Amino acid sequence: MIGMSELDLIQCIIKTKQSSKKAALATVIRTKGSTPRKTGAKMIVFEDGSIVGTIGGGCGEGEVIKKAQEAIVSGACIHHQVDLTKGLFYEDGGICGGIQDIFIEPLVRESL
Repeated sequence: MIGMSELDLIQCIIKTKQSSKKAALATVIRTKGSTPRKTGAKMIVFEDGSIVGTIGGGCGEGEVIKKAQEAIVSGACIHHQVDLTKGLFYEDGGICGGIQDIFIEPLVRESL
């Protein structure tokens, strides 16, 4: 959801951690070159692939959704690099040409 405030995203993280929903948090931790979102951008990915927030959209975000689903299943954090300097989207005139490093962490249910 583009335009979501940081507070709204934090509240969604808290609600997710208090529920039985399985999810992971993807955070842009470094960028180089032209990228759709910068360091600090966050996205929650649910087990079914639905998302709250964005790290930029497109094919790169699709890669991160898949990696987040892997993190949900494994319970382990993942570092993933989205390279927007090559591939079909860039070759077909995509506007981005940078690299994003993404840290993906499972949102583990808090015990009450």
